[in-house]
Amino acid sequence: MARRLPVYLVLDTSGSMTGEPIAAVENGVQMMLSALRQDPYALETAYLSVITFDSSAKQVVPLTELTAFQAPSIQATGCTALGDALRLLANKINSEVTKTTAEVKGDWKPLVFIMTDGGPTDDWKRGLTEFKKCKTGIVVACAVGAGADTSVLKQITECVVELDTADSSTIKAFFKWVSASVSTGSAKVNSGTEMAGIGELPPPPPEVNIVV
Repeated sequence: MARRLPVYLVLDTSGSMTGEPIAAVENGVQMMLSALRQDPYALETAYLSVITFDSSAKQVVPLTELTAFQAPSIQATGCTALGDALRLLANKINSEVTKTTAEVKGDWKPLVFIMTDGGPTDDWKRGLTEFKKCKTGIVVACAVGAGADTSVLKQITECVVELDTADSSTIKAFFKWVSASVSTGSAKVNSGTEMAGIGELPPPPPEVNIVV
């Protein structure tokens, strides 16, 4: 069994994402999938999962290889249970990602992309405590529009990016960058090394601002 590069997309589907933003996210996932399916390294190693969160979190696609992955149809409704999403993410990483033992080389550390346009409406710190216990590779948190709370995201990961607006061209630019990042990660693990940090990701497009 080849070592997989697990990629988790954790997407905010709360009511405030209704309309253009949620349609753009759906298209973004589809676009990312098409791009990665043309990348031989990604086809070999990348596995994709989608977790959505509104009033609660659910895994809408378990960790699946690119050829079998079906892009989910997503609706926007409810509030922003980010804590529940982090808890579920931790739970799925623990159950789906093969750990390295003395006998077996497990999967590569997962890449995680979290996208939200608001502030959490649940006990997010509890979810964060569980998530911090997981071994992950690069975790990118993306704040969409002015309503997203970057100070919360900064506590989840060093790597926080911001989109000024939640329109389709900006969200599309973000997903394009995510697919380029997954391609970079796939090529890297293919040569036998892990991505060490944000500096190894391709530079984000102008629509995606790094929050320092």
